[in-house]
Amino acid sequence: MREINPTVNSPGLAQIANLGLCDIALERALSRTASLPGMVCFYGPSGYGKSMSAAWVANARRAYYVQARSVWSKKHTLKAILAEMGIRAAGTIPEMADQVAEELAASGRPLIIDEMDHLVDRGAVELVRDIYEASQAAILLIGEEMLPTKLKKYERVHGRVLSWVPAQPVSLEDARRLAPIYCPKVQLADDLLGHLVNLAHGSVRRVAVNLELVAETALTMGLDLVDRAAWGKRELYTGEAPKRRVG
Repeated sequence: MREINPTVNSPGLAQIANLGLCDIALERALSRTASLPGMVCFYGPSGYGKSMSAAWVANARRAYYVQARSVWSKKHTLKAILAEMGIRAAGTIPEMADQVAEELAASGRPLIIDEMDHLVDRGAVELVRDIYEASQAAILLIGEEMLPTKLKKYERVHGRVLSWVPAQPVSLEDARRLAPIYCPKVQLADDLLGHLVNLAHGSVRRVAVNLELVAETALTMGLDLVDRAAWGKRELYTGEAPKRRVG
């Protein structure tokens, strides 16, 4: 089994815990025995770094990767997958579905579908099952925290999911790995990093935004090391809209 090293940052990308979990999810499908189903699901709240992790894993695993959109029909979905494969789309939906399945089966490469919730909402779940049944390829479905519940309505899909892997909230260790990427010229003490994690409510994105904010502020102050005391009561990003000023 080849897994991502969770302790070493790649250039421009922090090896947060969810990146490793995303890779493990896909690895389970790739290394399964022939009698086991080949779809896996990686799910969690917005901002947890799922899409970032999926894009990196897709590159590392040579997976075909598509990020669904809310307006996609079945035809748009198939065209997007075929474009990712570098294949000219046929004229009809059944023909395109066959093209996708044939390429997955012939190449042995996995398929990652990000923002799977959109395909559920657009009634395209059975299309994904058709692709899986025809190809028996490893398919990683990525979506929001309610995706497993949504898929329960589709027993023929839900029953073919080998593993459900929940994304984890950002941790102090994640923040330490994010800091060199988003705050490379300023060192942050653990007490300030912990404060950023607490304010983030699980979101990797919010920690990244605040790391950049701390970096900009520290550089204007001429500081190369910032702790909670040095930061003081300066504002940080919480994701909430600013309160209306009165008077």
